[in-house]
Amino acid sequence: MKDEMSSHRFNSLSRLHKALDIPAPMHPLVSIVNNAAGTIPLERLPSPHILNFYKISYKMNFQGKFKYGQHYYDFDEGGMFFVSPNQITGGHEPLSDQSGYTLLFHPDFLLGYELARKIKEYGFFSYSIHEALHLSEKERTTIISVFESIEEELKNRIDNFSQDVVISQIDLLLNYANRFYSRQFITRKAVSSDLLQKVEDILHAYFQSPHGEKQERPTVQSLSEQLNVSASYLSDMLRSLTGQNTQQHIHNHLIEKAKELLSSSNASISEIAYDLGFEHPQSFSKLFKLKTSVSPLDFRRSFN
Repeated sequence: MKDEMSSHRFNSLSRLHKALDIPAPMHPLVSIVNNAAGTIPLERLPSPHILNFYKISYKMNFQGKFKYGQHYYDFDEGGMFFVSPNQITGGHEPLSDQSGYTLLFHPDFLLGYELARKIKEYGFFSYSIHEALHLSEKERTTIISVFESIEEELKNRIDNFSQDVVISQIDLLLNYANRFYSRQFITRKAVSSDLLQKVEDILHAYFQSPHGEKQERPTVQSLSEQLNVSASYLSDMLRSLTGQNTQQHIHNHLIEKAKELLSSSNASISEIAYDLGFEHPQSFSKLFKLKTSVSPLDFRRSFN
């Protein structure tokens, strides 16, 4: 599998353009693939494949009716996808309509700019395809205008100012995406609330189960897998609803259970730590003090 994926790795924008049989990029580190007419054969790309650069795609006719239970609250004006370097992409059911825009840029293009750090904070680069950003008609117009501005800059004005201009446009595109994802969490509020309730149910069931029946302590990854969403999407969704990410929700339940055991049982600190899924009591004590400002022992003493 490793050898196969190495042959499906695109180390340069030029190689990707060549695979699509389109003109070489005007800049070696950034390019726009304008497929608004739907004429570029994107199906030529191996599936799955790996890119050594960032990819932001907007599919113009992506309907994306991905249901969660009986709910979906998305628009039909296209969808956006975000891929970070060295992420495996593809391998899913191909989209029937590939018309749209794709922005590609190498991490080196961002060096020396604040965006090189800032871009790593956007969780949507780790979202799954079924967590795509769906756009309203007004949002669609906004996003296309940014793609077109970048395309115009790359086609007509490669000079000493081009990198500054394109970087600012990429920054703008990501800011819009961040805003529109926040809107999507709101328009999917019933769905998001349902996921929140499932998170709470899973955590409650674990921390209330008898000691002998417990499995491995819940993690961000294990929760996201149980709920069939990406870890980044789950944390961002929970933060939009509650102000706390997935890890904080896990810790809240853990600390509440720890307080219950410390105040109502004679079990030792080590036994309580083990009961809560900690391999080392020191790790439990450190987390407890971080969250409550007192040690487990001092907390227990306050009840005597």
